[in-house]
Amino acid sequence: MSELVARTGRQQQRYEDGFRLIAGCIPFKYGNVEGNVGDSSKKIIEVLMINSNSGPGLLFPKGGWENDETAEQAALREAMEEAGVRGDLVHFLGYYPFKSKTQLDEFSPEGWCKAAMYALLVKEELESWPEKSHRQRSWLTIPKAIDSCRHAWMRVALEKGFQNWYSEGMIHTLPKDVPKSSSNQR
Repeated sequence: MSELVARTGRQQQRYEDGFRLIAGCIPFKYGNVEGNVGDSSKKIIEVLMINSNSGPGLLFPKGGWENDETAEQAALREAMEEAGVRGDLVHFLGYYPFKSKTQLDEFSPEGWCKAAMYALLVKEELESWPEKSHRQRSWLTIPKAIDSCRHAWMRVALEKGFQNWYSEGMIHTLPKDVPKSSSNQR
C-alpha cells in the first residue's frame, strides 16, 4: 500500500488577474434524526469541517488549484489531503473572493484569492490521510457549521451557495465522474 502524500509548494500554483486561485468543497452526508413520536425519522444534512492549524474555528477543505489539474480535481484532492474523505462533486457553489493574511507572494502581493467551491457528497471516510496528524474532522448540522466557520467567506459559501442549492432541491449539476485529464479547465 502506498502512502498518501499532500502536495506542497507553489511551483504549479495558478493565478488570474492578481488572484491566487483556490479550489475547495463543502463535504456533506445525509443523516437521520429520530423523531419524538414513534419510529418516525427525518433526514438531515451534515457538513464536514476540519480544524484550522492557525487558530480557533473550523474550515472546509481548500487549497491551491494547480496548473496540472482542473478546479474539480483540485477540490477532490484537497478533500482527501486535508479531511480524509472521497466522494462525488455534485454541484458548483460559486467563486468566493477573500484576502489571505498569510499567502502574499509576487503574483498576488496583496494576498487576494478566489476560491471555486463545490458540494461534495461523501462516499468514503479514510482511516489514514496526508494531514491526519494535524487535522480533526467534525460533522456538523448546517446551523452549527455556520456558527463554527473561521472565515466569513466560507460562511457565505455555506449560507448562500450550499443552503440555496439545498433549498432548490439539491439537484446534482455536475457529471458523476470528474475527468482525469486537465483538458477541460474552468
